[in-house]
Amino acid sequence: MKPTHEVLSVIGDKRQFVMGNVACVYGALLAGCKFFAGYPITPSTEIMEGMGEFLPKIGGKFIQMEDEISSIAAIIGASMAGLRSMTATSGPGFSLMQENLGYACMTETPTVIVNVMRGGPSTGQPTEPAQGDVMQARWGTHGDHELVVYYPNSCQETLEMTIEAFNTADKYRVPVILLMDAELGHMREKIIIPDEINIVERPSPQIDPQNYMPFRTGYTRPSKVPEMDCFGDKYITYHTGLTHDWSGMPTTCNVEVHENLVKRLSEKITDNVADIEKTRSKYLEDAKVAVVAYGITSRSALSAVTTLRNEGRKVGYLRLQTLWPFPEKTIHELAKKVDRIIVPELNMGQLYHKVKEAAEGKCKVELIPKVGGAIHSPYDILEAIQ
Repeated sequence: MKPTHEVLSVIGDKRQFVMGNVACVYGALLAGCKFFAGYPITPSTEIMEGMGEFLPKIGGKFIQMEDEISSIAAIIGASMAGLRSMTATSGPGFSLMQENLGYACMTETPTVIVNVMRGGPSTGQPTEPAQGDVMQARWGTHGDHELVVYYPNSCQETLEMTIEAFNTADKYRVPVILLMDAELGHMREKIIIPDEINIVERPSPQIDPQNYMPFRTGYTRPSKVPEMDCFGDKYITYHTGLTHDWSGMPTTCNVEVHENLVKRLSEKITDNVADIEKTRSKYLEDAKVAVVAYGITSRSALSAVTTLRNEGRKVGYLRLQTLWPFPEKTIHELAKKVDRIIVPELNMGQLYHKVKEAAEGKCKVELIPKVGGAIHSPYDILEAIQ
């Protein structure tokens, strides 16, 4: 579908030179986001400022909350009421959101959380880039759960993957995290507003209200994703973070109910990895060494790999756009073809361990860690390859 006139009127020119945080705002508006709740925190504040400026102009709602805990609670409530919703934060605020992130997983509430990462732990380096929240994004909340984590590497891709995050959230009734970093959030590049936008609607009930159960699946199609009513509409819907049955009512002491619920929450994502997983690769057809990178680090990685390819070296490049669910099969197949995999990260080694695990000893896996606020240069990666 074409972007609406009201959204285009507030975004402005089709071609612009903007920072990554602004591109994220544009993506959210184009995706149909109508509710934003947040609390200012460097280096994500421009997202909040942009949503605060534009949302009221297109009939949306913007609220500055008292903290990040209330921010994620508010967007969960707005989503239950039928609105596409989003918040944005950085590491310390993301830590505060973890309990309610688990609540969104358990209640299958689609929403988008943007985390523009900074150096940590604690207050850390507010203005410096890092990739230290990769494992927190996956396992920060307690219990067995699945969610989706995307990580773009350019301003244009930030716009596009923000739209994708909203679509994935609604399609699978799951919270989706968009990871960025201070470098990507504050860098400026040319973006082009797309002429066509793909919008995926959340599955809505098509059944007599008297027979509706909010967490029963398979009413009108084979799926592990239940249809979702707009809270307060004609259907009776219960939401609880407790273990619940199809009706939504607490059923906390039944082993079978809990096992079936948690398995379904997991399988609705893991069964669809092929649909959710996004990667980009180059030069892998004959590579003996491969660099696996993501986010801002992948830009330096591609530059280093291209330099060596031009010198006749058999080096390849794989970029992970989806970090979770982790593309284990893709990494495993790569490991069978190459002698070495090199993983540059702006942390002390987080995704490196997943790459090594997926490689299953088929090749050597090496980490190039960097912390402190400086990103990898192409030379850092080139030197490690050589």
